[in-house]
Amino acid sequence: MNESMWMTLASIGAGIIWLAVIVRVILRPHREPASRAAWIVLVVGLPVVGVLAYILLGETSIGRRRIARSRKVLARLPPMASATGGNETDLEAVFPARFAPLFRLGETINGFAPIGGNKGQLMADSNAAIDNMVADMDAASDHIHLIFYIWLSDNNGLKVVGALKRAAARGVVCRAMADGLGSRTMIGSHHWRDMQAAGVRVAVALPIGNPVLRPFQGRIDLRNHRKIVVVDDSITYCGSQNCADPEFRVKPKYAPWVDALIRFEGPIARQNQHIFTADWMSCVDEDINHLLEAPIQTSGTGLPAQVIATGPTGRNSAMPEVFSTLIYAAHQSLVITTPYYVPNESMQDALCSAAHRGVETTIVFPARNDSWQVAAASHSYYRELLEAGVNIHEYVGGLLHTKSMTIDGQMTLIGSANMDRRSFELNYENNILFYDPDLTSAMRQRQDAYLAQSDSITIDRVDQWSMTRRFLNNSVAILAPVL
Repeated sequence: MNESMWMTLASIGAGIIWLAVIVRVILRPHREPASRAAWIVLVVGLPVVGVLAYILLGETSIGRRRIARSRKVLARLPPMASATGGNETDLEAVFPARFAPLFRLGETINGFAPIGGNKGQLMADSNAAIDNMVADMDAASDHIHLIFYIWLSDNNGLKVVGALKRAAARGVVCRAMADGLGSRTMIGSHHWRDMQAAGVRVAVALPIGNPVLRPFQGRIDLRNHRKIVVVDDSITYCGSQNCADPEFRVKPKYAPWVDALIRFEGPIARQNQHIFTADWMSCVDEDINHLLEAPIQTSGTGLPAQVIATGPTGRNSAMPEVFSTLIYAAHQSLVITTPYYVPNESMQDALCSAAHRGVETTIVFPARNDSWQVAAASHSYYRELLEAGVNIHEYVGGLLHTKSMTIDGQMTLIGSANMDRRSFELNYENNILFYDPDLTSAMRQRQDAYLAQSDSITIDRVDQWSMTRRFLNNSVAILAPVL
């Protein structure tokens, strides 16, 4: 066979692969039209780059084995209802009827109904959050469970390491999990090995393994972005806080990282315990279902709350549905803080609709973002939001990392999920939705503090952007579904 024939066969083979990828893009389920269009443009316009990019990044799969194991674990988890211990009245969630559809939507995602009898406290800042966390760990008598996307070997990171080692030494069962990519420096350090030697049970969420072979076993950039701490099945933390100093020394030029974390005490801890258990048993051969079968203890008074956890092995549209539904529920005021804003069309429309119907709608972004692609894409949405009457502010006191939404001064959503496609489709996230005017007031005061350190963005200011900048913003936004 001569060289010409080999070239012909190679061209035919490449063409078949190219056409197969285009067909897959069109046929793949749970893909928005804008996402399909973006991938087709990339594959057709840059065939080699586009095909390789789709093979590496086009599928939202963590790998068949991991998916199968995750589903098996979820099927074995006991339902929340089995742990009421006969105290259903004490666990009853009481809230205005108009908020019932919001909790009902959340229940369809994880099976968690809103649960009453909780108390919550917004931590003063990142350092105070870690100090409170460590104090709870030092007071633990039975177990400590935690997951962090980013866990650094800095001052705050080592405070938590020390607390876990002390707890393990006195007989408390400690299980610590960290994401294989976000916490790779901690996992590879002697601190990780020292925890194991001290009796702390550790696990790596979504380990990368061989970086060459890993893309063929599932996307390498699907990550466990959750931040969960559960102490003695009665205390839990939820928010944007990673286990690190606010100086965030891996990206110091954007510091300080500005986060919000709420300490909850009550039955809501059991719902976070469910999420932790599912994650733990999905990668560790240890059955800890018994922790979910003990009767839930409650004082019988306190705020109603609900855990909403999403991920690539769950309902594809879950997180966008939650954001959009909460936005449409606002009657008087809606305040949002998020570092990363790359919405789908329905969410952008929901925000514009809120402002159009007279809701005082405010969004606070960081003025400087650690991801230029996300910043550029976010800016492409500014004009439409501003024209609808949305108030846009950019925080100048550091990288505003808080992911929060307050509705009419009564309800709050706080957690790890950003308003971008990575949180919608690629990452495992955890959030807590709660009804409580007092705790929401504390969150509103924190949001107001962010606003006090922010610049107001106007249409005139957006109009001053150069054509080059607007071209870049819009181009990145078009490609956002493939990033």
